[in-house]
Amino acid sequence: MELPLGPDPRTERLRRLQPLLVQRFGRIERAAAEWREPEWVLVQGVIGARTKSEVSNAATDRLVSRFGSWEAVAAASLDELQAELATQTYPNVAAERLKAALQAIFVERGAVDLAHLEDLDTHAAMRWLEDLPGIGRKIAAGVVNASTLNRKAMVLDSHHLRILRRMGIVPPRADTKRAYTALEPVLPAEWTAAEYDEHHLLMKKVGQTYCRPAAPECAGCPAQSLCDTGRRMAD
Repeated sequence: MELPLGPDPRTERLRRLQPLLVQRFGRIERAAAEWREPEWVLVQGVIGARTKSEVSNAATDRLVSRFGSWEAVAAASLDELQAELATQTYPNVAAERLKAALQAIFVERGAVDLAHLEDLDTHAAMRWLEDLPGIGRKIAAGVVNASTLNRKAMVLDSHHLRILRRMGIVPPRADTKRAYTALEPVLPAEWTAAEYDEHHLLMKKVGQTYCRPAAPECAGCPAQSLCDTGRRMAD
């Protein structure tokens, strides 16, 4: 007979971590309504590699203002897209990936419209998105969570993933998909989709300010007492 294992201790660590992050960095409000349409979130994710969010937000707004619709963006030439995406870190790559993704949606749906995702469960919606060219787990999770779809899916960028590894929440060499699989069942059940979004953005701030790739500043980090690496550094 197998005895019940009880709650996963990682869940309690995440539950205790959230108010510490809010105390250090403050609350993070969800994006404005015009930035929460699923198509907008997808475009922002596709063009946003290694670029600050505010820069990618402005570039996404500029695209729809310049071309008038996402279908027109999909039909634009690569030269036109590259010119509009000059502010991005990799404008050529961003233009190619964006055009490929939007064209694939148009071929599949007859328009650049993700409204059908509303009828799919979260995992099915993410699988559909990940079948698009250039759309990985991070962008798919962002679309279903941060948009008006409002689903419980955690976005994992490089900052967030690094912290989870160091904390011991996910395996030390886990890639994004493996980390997502390890993290999903231990997230506090009471967290809403908005709290998933806020948690990711707060963890991103930890990665930018304390838990950097090299020479992390564990002593000042709000997560230190809950982090395997942070506790070892304190010994």
